[in-house]
Amino acid sequence: MCSTLKDTNRIPFQDAYDWLCSFDKYGWIFGLERITLLLEQVGNPQLELRVVHVAGTNGKGSVCKYISSIFQKAGYNVGLYLSPHVQRFSERIVINNQEISEEDFAMLITKVKPVVEALKKQGNTPTFFEIVTALAFLHFKSCAVDYAVVEVGLGGRFDATNVVHPLVSVITNISLEHTDILGKDVASIAFEKAGIIKDHIPVISAAVGDARMTIERVANERNAPITWIDHAMWKRTSYHAGEQEFLIQGSFKEYTVKTSMLGQHQGENIALAIAAVEQLQMGGVYLTDSDIQDGVQVATHPGRMEIISEAPLILLDGAHNPAGMQMLVRTLQEDFSSHHLVVVLGVLKDKDLKTMVSAIVPISDVVIVTKSGNPRAGDPKMLKEMIQSFDADKTVFVEDSIPRAIDHAKRIVKQKDLICVTGSLFTVGEARSYMLLGKP
Repeated sequence: MCSTLKDTNRIPFQDAYDWLCSFDKYGWIFGLERITLLLEQVGNPQLELRVVHVAGTNGKGSVCKYISSIFQKAGYNVGLYLSPHVQRFSERIVINNQEISEEDFAMLITKVKPVVEALKKQGNTPTFFEIVTALAFLHFKSCAVDYAVVEVGLGGRFDATNVVHPLVSVITNISLEHTDILGKDVASIAFEKAGIIKDHIPVISAAVGDARMTIERVANERNAPITWIDHAMWKRTSYHAGEQEFLIQGSFKEYTVKTSMLGQHQGENIALAIAAVEQLQMGGVYLTDSDIQDGVQVATHPGRMEIISEAPLILLDGAHNPAGMQMLVRTLQEDFSSHHLVVVLGVLKDKDLKTMVSAIVPISDVVIVTKSGNPRAGDPKMLKEMIQSFDADKTVFVEDSIPRAIDHAKRIVKQKDLICVTGSLFTVGEARSYMLLGKP
């Protein structure tokens, strides 16, 4: 618990959490007006934070984890703000690998609730994500973090996190996602992501093609120096027993780093993280080569390319869009090709299901379609029909819950088979809870 937080008339945790969740019904409403009003009323804590701001389509959570871990190895007090959570809400707001406590959460809600209710009466009701963002900034300020690593929730330009004044901005790769909100083409989506670029603040990006041109134009308009990460700057040198080694070309030297996070694409994520760290070093932040190597090696990201069981072998990956699914497929082909593959698939109905299904089905031996408890979860029977329209001979089973699907997979796998649970972070979250805690 942070010493500056006061335990005065604190709302009970469950009441505080229920109150927060009541705002989930407002969904995503873009614009910075509400978050700006809310933060002004609680003292603008974000203005006192030294922030690394990370946007992009895929990989931004992993990049945040690597940067946060490097900071921690250097002895800094580090706040990490991620979304969405996989198993617990508290995963979103973390300091030095410690998730926010129920006591701190309840005290923060006690502080912001009157402000939110006043804004609500004025017709400026904040969304769930905007309130959570304010909670994170308040928590980081109260706990006097040295640095805060902040992941964009959705888009960038109008995302609630875009009220920060970062030390460096990172934009990972860009592909089609949330096209109903962010735009129908990659250039339009890149423009939204590039909204996090601030005047004269360094930018690191791995975008290519139209996305790269869009980001470069915005960076030039804002006189923001930009560092590009491409495939020539990283190379996987080994993969063995769940650990990869990469050679990363930095601005001044090469780094040999190891990571337990799977998939060749981690090379790009690590290169982005190191480039961001190098920008901070040039700005006077003290970080050693050992901090970088050790920080990368101990970083983890549950539910993303995670081996959660060895017998049977079970891989969790929250691939929830076409680009993420293609990265998963590539990893399965490159690193698990000798395994008979049983896929447990649960997706959200508002995603590009056909593209995702057409990517994973051809490499699967058996598919078990299921659904999470999320109201947006797609119908497993509809998924089965879609799969069989691609491959009428594919073995497909339907289970109406994640636990039943996992139990089914365990019954049919043999010693050298691989179970891969994927399609949504909600699916992976329920699977992870069931396998670790015995309940979804």
